[in-house]
Amino acid sequence: MRMYLGLTKRNILVYFKDKQSVLFSLLTSIIVFALYLLFLKSTFISAIDDVIGTVPMLKDKIDANDLDMMTSIILLTGILGSAMITVPFNCLSTVVNDRENNVDQDILATPIKRWQIVLSYFSASGVCAILMTGFLLTISLIALNMTGNVHMTAAGVLAAYAVIAFGCISSTALFMTVVPLFKTSSACGAFFGILSAVSGFVIGAYIPISAFSDKVQTVCNIFPGSHITILLRNVLLGGVLNHIDESIGGLDNGAFVNAIKDIFTFNAKMFGNGMEVSGMVLYITAMIIASMFLMTVLYSKRYKK
Repeated sequence: MRMYLGLTKRNILVYFKDKQSVLFSLLTSIIVFALYLLFLKSTFISAIDDVIGTVPMLKDKIDANDLDMMTSIILLTGILGSAMITVPFNCLSTVVNDRENNVDQDILATPIKRWQIVLSYFSASGVCAILMTGFLLTISLIALNMTGNVHMTAAGVLAAYAVIAFGCISSTALFMTVVPLFKTSSACGAFFGILSAVSGFVIGAYIPISAFSDKVQTVCNIFPGSHITILLRNVLLGGVLNHIDESIGGLDNGAFVNAIKDIFTFNAKMFGNGMEVSGMVLYITAMIIASMFLMTVLYSKRYKK
């Protein structure tokens, strides 16, 4: 166990010592934030105003500060959702680098068991992802609370951290089955560039997934990262939406909140059928189990004596 912990620590340090790698692992999150400042915020506000316009009496009932907070939290879910995808993959690039530089052969020459080598890569990636996204969530919640009221209870905050941990584990498990396909770090880097560009669309950070056709929504929701972002959106936005609903006082019978949930995707949709929170959790869990099984098969061949 000591050798496993030592190898895990080594993999964590490899990631954090490369400052440029840490920065680029957050590239999509930075892009999401930049696009939000440029035009996404106005797009989100316009969509919300369209909903309010359907019932004119709501305009005087909804606080503008609550609407600003809503758009800020929507931005936050996009930032965190993309980080839970790019950080684990970037950390797992160590697997490819070790293979390319024959470092894995040196590790295999030690008495450490093969499953411990695999688990050390998995653990290191999961820990790095949880630390990075957890840090982003902490800083963001502090900043948001300084500008307004996020209407989150202590239980809600803990649930957000739990969703992040769940998401980081699911992404790490999935990418553990992908990185063995790359033989060179340049190929891995090229794939990371594609992943960074596509992930924002898949999780709905740029455009709500609900704006796509049913077929496109199904493709997006095949990936657990999309479900994780939806779960996070439910947790982080739940308090604000409940507060707004209370402010409306039942004048619209909950129509405003329901419309917002439909527009900004609070439930995944696959093959034309909606999925509740429990269904999404089960789907992500099933994907983790399937990825772990496939990971065992792939790495048993790779590290076979």
